[in-house]
Amino acid sequence: MARLNTFFLSPDKWPAVPGESVLLDGTEARHMLTVLRTDKDQTVRLFDGQGNDGLFRVESVSKRKAVLEALELSSHSLPSSGVTLAIGWGKSKRRNYFFEKLVELKGLGVAFWKAHRSQGSLPSDSKDAWNEKCLQAAKQCGNPHLPNIRVLTNGLDELVEFTSEFDQCFLAWESDEATVPLSPASLSNGKSLVIIGPEGGLEQREAQKLIDADCRPVTLGESILRWETAASYCLSLAHCARQEKK
Repeated sequence: MARLNTFFLSPDKWPAVPGESVLLDGTEARHMLTVLRTDKDQTVRLFDGQGNDGLFRVESVSKRKAVLEALELSSHSLPSSGVTLAIGWGKSKRRNYFFEKLVELKGLGVAFWKAHRSQGSLPSDSKDAWNEKCLQAAKQCGNPHLPNIRVLTNGLDELVEFTSEFDQCFLAWESDEATVPLSPASLSNGKSLVIIGPEGGLEQREAQKLIDADCRPVTLGESILRWETAASYCLSLAHCARQEKK
């Protein structure tokens, strides 16, 4: 079967059972009808970013909207284990790359926080452009879940509070004090948080406060990694852990 075109349908519009019809409008409908020239009776895939997806038949189309009938519906629960990243904010043109890998490697989410050596202004909230990049990546790779994106505006103190939401927390630290490597096995059970500092690294006092909050210092190897490389590496380790458990 040829790969089906995929479109996002907001969770509040998701049908309860096959046979129900839904309305697709806005940007997604314009992309379906204008860009991809989808016709009546074609079958497409819809997903809601919260674990639901399914096959839908196009019942009718107009210039800016389409009505689709649900043919098959599936629900995918979040895995019992997974990784969220807390990344020190910095100026970067490579954030779009990171969001693609976050979705493709099925990371649970990301929280941006302002460290002492962070550069640039931390946004007050998640940007629409970030969510859109995740959405496009999910369409491409077939991930039914969109990651949770947060901005921790109160710096290190809020990050420490954030660690309480996880079963285990790791601090990726470029220091001789971090000798234990992060591994797939360490990320295989429960919800894990991996904290990555900004370009320029963490200050000693920041690292110590996180260690005092039960974050285990780990090394990502001998090389000094750019933040997006470190993030992709951590996501890949968690992805390997999931594959090994299958």
